[in-house]
Amino acid sequence: MKFAVFAPLAAGLTDDPEWMTLFAQHLEACGFESIVVAEHTVMISRYTSVYPYDPSGRVDIDPGCPVPDPLDLLAFLAGRTERLGLATGVLVLPNHHPVVLAKRAATVDALSGGRLRLCVGVGWLKEEVEACGAEFASRGRRSDEQLQVMRMLWDGPTDGVSHRGEFFAFRDAVCRPRPRAHLPVHIGGHSRAAALRAGRYGDGFQPLGVGPQRLAELVAVMRDEATRVGRDGAALEVSVGHQVSKIDADRAARLGASGADRVVLAMPPVTDVDEARDLLSGCAGRLGLTP
Repeated sequence: MKFAVFAPLAAGLTDDPEWMTLFAQHLEACGFESIVVAEHTVMISRYTSVYPYDPSGRVDIDPGCPVPDPLDLLAFLAGRTERLGLATGVLVLPNHHPVVLAKRAATVDALSGGRLRLCVGVGWLKEEVEACGAEFASRGRRSDEQLQVMRMLWDGPTDGVSHRGEFFAFRDAVCRPRPRAHLPVHIGGHSRAAALRAGRYGDGFQPLGVGPQRLAELVAVMRDEATRVGRDGAALEVSVGHQVSKIDADRAARLGASGADRVVLAMPPVTDVDEARDLLSGCAGRLGLTP
């Protein structure tokens, strides 16, 4: 079982280089597998979209809260850590052009020594996606094509690759540097469409916020779809969510028995870095982690 931790989102934390450095270095010292950072290219102060992970339908992030660009933040943290995995969770794929994103992700992965894991989703905030220039209704088809384009550019021959699709087109494109090895791309989301996308294109699936029965249903959809398209469904990882302050070895064992390969842990609302490090140390001790 692998244990990752979300970087907290709060003013004076996520955009504070000293705070984030101390937080990431302590994760590494405690033996956590990776740090996970969220994305909102822009926050919207007035929106009609429904946030799917809270009964209120509203996201608990103040519009003025700093949300750094995830790849820039991970590149910064790569230079201040040695082994810690660097993950997005989730990067809103329709907000990005896949050719530019392929270059940025490969650069971070190459210069960090192969530590990047992309977890991507189609996004829930219609107003944000549209502000970035994409049509919200077609974001699923757009994301499928984006995933194919990025993999082509990363793995393509030295004389370039060509593509003509519904949303993107180019000829003889060469994208270097390549990722250090195979750059894993996981699919975030809790819908059947996300499970199908993970089966077709992903290296894993991150359906946070679902119960055991729904998790089993979605994982079965992912693995069946992978088999249908000629991929090894059993090789795809599953990441589930929990809380830093509540997880222990018994809970982790139950999550593993349900099919989870990784637990992505959320921090409580803590602003003092020493308090945050104490919480992480206690969590690592309960889980029996070693640096």
